[in-house]
Amino acid sequence: MSGHSEWANKKHRKEKSDAQKAKYFTKIGREISVAVKVGGSADPNLNTRLAAAIAKAKQYNMPNDNIARSIKNAAGLGDKNNYEEVTYECYGPCGTAFIVQTLTDNKNRTAGDVRHIFEKSGGSMGTTNCVSFMFDRLGVISVDLEGKSASDLEDACIMIDGVQDFKTDDDSFVVYTDPSRVLDVAKQLEEQGYKVESSQAEMVAQSLLELDDEKMESFEKLLEKLDDNDDIQEYYHNVKL
Repeated sequence: MSGHSEWANKKHRKEKSDAQKAKYFTKIGREISVAVKVGGSADPNLNTRLAAAIAKAKQYNMPNDNIARSIKNAAGLGDKNNYEEVTYECYGPCGTAFIVQTLTDNKNRTAGDVRHIFEKSGGSMGTTNCVSFMFDRLGVISVDLEGKSASDLEDACIMIDGVQDFKTDDDSFVVYTDPSRVLDVAKQLEEQGYKVESSQAEMVAQSLLELDDEKMESFEKLLEKLDDNDDIQEYYHNVKL
């Protein structure tokens, strides 16, 4: 497994200002609403997509009232917006690759916004499958060891069905799973006393590029623009942060 940069993105996002956190709560609320509508149930026990969205909300410390309100709205008691999932494949600056996942009620607006962001950053909008072959869809679980032994966690992972690989990533331990098993594996790790920081299906780059300081500064400005766009839910890239 090449490595994992998305959790570094998440930790960076959690350190943002309250205004930025409110923006992420709005995005996650939209994700919860779509999960209810697409999954056909407001019960996370019957709707795995909703369960995943709620888990993500809690990992971002989204208040329970916000979560409940999003579920209620999606159940037909408030939210009248019809959001559509659209994924874009893009070329970033310095030969980098991106997969951008959006939820939008206006595809033309969102496509124009994504194109503008990349062109202003020295990249471009790509076509379907132009970079997706460089990524694998995997369940990704980041675990805070909190003084626990990495070797003990490795032993635990070996015994859990669905785990495909694992590695140490700075102060976190990253577990890769079958995407359909990510929540189940995360639950089993929590039951064994490990603190799960993040767990969801993601697009993981097969190899990572390293940028020098000057290029990285420009690259991080692109990430900030993607974070600021209301329609962009997640983005994945092949740069080592």
